[in-house]
Amino acid sequence: MITFRLALRGLSILLVTAPLCPLQAAEPLIVVEDRGGTSALPYYEALDLQPRNSTATQPAIVIPNARTTPADEADMMPVRSAKLTPGVVARRVIEAPGLQPFFLVGDDDISRTWLSRHATSLRERGAAGLVVNVETTQGLVRLRNLAPGVPLSAVAADDLAERLGLRHYPVLITSTGIEQ
Repeated sequence: MITFRLALRGLSILLVTAPLCPLQAAEPLIVVEDRGGTSALPYYEALDLQPRNSTATQPAIVIPNARTTPADEADMMPVRSAKLTPGVVARRVIEAPGLQPFFLVGDDDISRTWLSRHATSLRERGAAGLVVNVETTQGLVRLRNLAPGVPLSAVAADDLAERLGLRHYPVLITSTGIEQ
């Protein structure tokens, strides 16, 4: 019976004092172990962070309106590949099994001549064309008219040129080689 009374008294003291705990100041931080090192303060100072001001209002974030019409080729123009220019490409062998034939052209005289000369072969091979330098949709349409039935898409190809070691076009890339 005495233990029950002691337990009840302890519980009542705990319930009376518990609400007061959050009102007391937090105890200071106790460093258990300091292994030295350097301060990170210079890194934070380099960020030039401004102190937060709880009374200042944050500027509103403006969210642009979503486009309601689908994008088309005219929205992509002009397409430019800075690492590629019209010129002569030396033939070389590559090993890329399964690679579907594709070619690179631009909207320039050399590419137009090459495309009209090779249109039948490109169509028979099922090659897809990447127009890597073209200013307008009219230029893209002119190229498509030179090779009916051959798919042509305007695409910036600097990364592709770098990966294949190309600097010039027009060029045909197949699973076995790169040729002009």
